[in-house]
Amino acid sequence: MSTQEEKERLELLQGTLDLLILRTLIFGPQHGQGIARAIQQTSQQELLVEHGALYPALGRLEDRGWISAKWGTSSNNRKARFYSLTAKGRKQLVRETTKWKRLSRAIGRILGTETAEG
Repeated sequence: MSTQEEKERLELLQGTLDLLILRTLIFGPQHGQGIARAIQQTSQQELLVEHGALYPALGRLEDRGWISAKWGTSSNNRKARFYSLTAKGRKQLVRETTKWKRLSRAIGRILGTETAEG
């Protein structure tokens, strides 16, 4: 990746990483590196999740009961923690998605990219 592309990469807004992790886990259990890779690939390389942000977020979500973790073996035969979405996490994902969509529409109205009735 060129230096220019790195400078233009989007930075995650505070609070969005939790939502992205929960959304990624809707498709099934995944280890930390797999979650980061899925977010990067799904965003078409626009979002890069740093390990320094990912693992504290995973711990926070686990503490809140929104995800659970268990040890397993990754595809490259290494020991890894695999994270799964809990029932409580699914409910939180719905709440967070609704809030994010409302926020996005409101900002879109201010920027003039959505109509007022959006």
